[in-house]
Amino acid sequence: MNMVARVKEILLTPKPAWAVIVSEETDTATLYTQYIMILAAIQAVAGFIGMSLVGVSVMGVSVRVPILAGLLQMVLGYAMGLVMVYVVALIANGLAPSFGGQKSSMNALKLVAYSSTAAMLGGIFMLLPALGILSLVAGLYSLYLLYLGVPQLMKVPQEKVMSYTAVLVVCALVVGAIVGMVLGTFHGGPAATLDMRAPAGQVSIETPKGAIKIDTAKMEAWGKQMEAAGKKLEKAQQSGDQAAMEKALEEITALQTQQPLVVHNR
Repeated sequence: MNMVARVKEILLTPKPAWAVIVSEETDTATLYTQYIMILAAIQAVAGFIGMSLVGVSVMGVSVRVPILAGLLQMVLGYAMGLVMVYVVALIANGLAPSFGGQKSSMNALKLVAYSSTAAMLGGIFMLLPALGILSLVAGLYSLYLLYLGVPQLMKVPQEKVMSYTAVLVVCALVVGAIVGMVLGTFHGGPAATLDMRAPAGQVSIETPKGAIKIDTAKMEAWGKQMEAAGKKLEKAQQSGDQAAMEKALEEITALQTQQPLVVHNR
């Protein structure tokens, strides 16, 4: 795999890139060592430099994270980033049948890994914490890449792609906490699991502190709004209208604050 060429393809010509990726033979080890681990390191290292060496200006005073603490955060953040890709891929695979798609653990991993390209590369902006907003923009573009890849890799019918994407995005937002618990299993701590016995139309993630439940029926209106914003973004990208693209990204950002999520604490 030519990593540089793949990055260019997925960022600049995502639709043809997904068509190639779906038929590409690979394995988990290759995907991690030749792609995910390299790109994930960018965000981790950039974050360390930005927070520990450059620092953040607070009321005119430069605040820096101590070097040792920064190094620890970098290592843990890097490890968690790698695990998060795998966990979200597990969820993506588990969700597929509920939306008329097909399960494929390898395709799910490819979907999450390659759609995360923009977000992982966007981590370079953490070199200067003041540019952190650009990392958010890159993350939003990754959502668009995910949307384009779902029908090809998970075989979800087009009319259900937005709902599937919306549910997966919500799950990804809570996966950070879940990954922390999963990592705790390496130290004898409790783990979080995806409850595959949940009723149709519902996703349930069991954690030691409670269950995180997502009702896809209640997400219908939100999913349609996300679909409309996604179409605007796609149209803007095709026309090269930067202003329209920024407006669409703003709409998606606003919708991201409205994710319907129900947490049942124990």
